[in-house]
Amino acid sequence: MVNLVAAQKPLLYGLMKMAGVVPYTPYTVEIEPGTKMNFWVPKQTVKKPKKSDKTGVTKLEKPAKPAVLLIHGFAAEGIVTWQFQVGSLSKKYSIYIPDLLFFGGSYSDNPDRSPAFQAECLVKALGVLGVDKFVLVGFSYGGMVAFKIAEMYPDMVRAMVVSGSILAMTDTISESNLNRLGFSSSTDLLLPTSVKGLRALFTMAVHRPVWFPSCLFKDYLEVMFTNRKERAELLDALVISNKDATIPRFPQRIHLLWGEGDKIFNLEVAKNMREQLGEKATMESIKKAGHLVHLERPCVYNRHLNKFLASVPSENKTVQ
Repeated sequence: MVNLVAAQKPLLYGLMKMAGVVPYTPYTVEIEPGTKMNFWVPKQTVKKPKKSDKTGVTKLEKPAKPAVLLIHGFAAEGIVTWQFQVGSLSKKYSIYIPDLLFFGGSYSDNPDRSPAFQAECLVKALGVLGVDKFVLVGFSYGGMVAFKIAEMYPDMVRAMVVSGSILAMTDTISESNLNRLGFSSSTDLLLPTSVKGLRALFTMAVHRPVWFPSCLFKDYLEVMFTNRKERAELLDALVISNKDATIPRFPQRIHLLWGEGDKIFNLEVAKNMREQLGEKATMESIKKAGHLVHLERPCVYNRHLNKFLASVPSENKTVQ
């Protein structure tokens, strides 16, 4: 029987190519032996070999437009997460969309499951792709990875946009969130094994639930929830002790772009984080949107995102 979610992928990939991004050939960037990451990159940077070129090697050029790195959350791979943003951004920006380790085809035999390792791998991959400075856009788990990149590589990050995320998942925040949402563990919440569990997660993630048939949720479980053992380890590595939690002094501008009805990290969490981040942090909320704000209200989200990106100075910015 045809998996409806998998069957949509060729169409989605075709639309993404029309919007200006293509899979990096040969579809993965090798970070180190045993560690690889899938990446979608700007079409203009990929130069396929001519027939006369006997090496047959695809070459990459440095992006001519400002680079923007879009980092996905925990329930879907990169292109699925950011499908409504690519077309809006790609005319003025060079868009890079990775699959984090253990999502999509990205994988590592390194036992490190920390957000810091994800951050390190992303930056190394960008180096291979010819990107040395970029703006970060991170959603949920991807936002925590984005904060790590900004902390570890401050000279590379021009600015950040974060949605539905926090600086770090302390044990107190984790316990409080799980109790409030009615789950015993992050694995139960974010790695559902049944249609009922996935439907519950979806209901919490949106402002106003839309009905989908059970068969669609079943197909989504089969396609998007692979590498369960490793992803459970990612969740375990995400939680740190309260005594180890610190608030880095970020030199970059940070813009918090939130769904007003976010049930997972509510608006109060965002307001508190803005205060912690200091005067360089700004915040906007979008009405009638939940945790999946970029998917629920993509036009409004894109308008706010583009406005912020336009305000970020960039030495290689071109006028369109």
